Amino acid sequence: MPSPLGELAYTWPLGAAFLFAYLMGSIPFGLVLTRLAGLGDIRQLGSGSIGATNVLRTGNKALAALTLLLDSGKGAAAVLLAQTFGPDMGVLAAAGAVLGHIAPVWLRFKGGKGVATAFGAMLALAWPVALLALATWLVVALLFRYSSLAAIVAVALAPAYAWWLADWQRTELTAFIAVLVLLRHAGNVRRLLAGREPKIGWRATG
Repeated sequence: MPSPLGELAYTWPLGAAFLFAYLMGSIPFGLVLTRLAGLGDIRQLGSGSIGATNVLRTGNKALAALTLLLDSGKGAAAVLLAQTFGPDMGVLAAAGAVLGHIAPVWLRFKGGKGVATAFGAMLALAWPVALLALATWLVVALLFRYSSLAAIVAVALAPAYAWWLADWQRTELTAFIAVLVLLRHAGNVRRLLAGREPKIGWRATG
């Protein structure tokens, strides 16, 4: 009979990697930066998200760019740190970081959409997949001017890119992340269908 302690010795580092990445991903940079800048609670503006797109709706482009950098950076950092202990650690860290951004414990599990953090995590884990997803986002955003639509299309296609350019483990991870991000965009889908989704560059007034 296998020793329970032996199994625990194998599984606890995986759980620790996931938890560490979750906590790193749950740092709400958009909320922190907008408060430090005296712009109030970003959750009370626009879509209510803590991500870079909603920060941009304050009119502060520099702050939005910094939010984007930090949100993607925490995903990449979580994966790079975890990968030093093995490839499985990196995969779990990617999932943990995205989940942390979407459902941060500090904000009662109501966070951002997860797109930037997912991009950073995938950039560290499988950069060709991340770059192809980014190219998809840029094309859709330029054509239609909807950040949410661009994100939806990019993450929906990402598992296919991973299947083509990476291995099965990364394909499964990308599919898991895609499900998380798409579920978080349910409200955006309803607004897109109703013609009420704000376009890129729209500034919140309340």
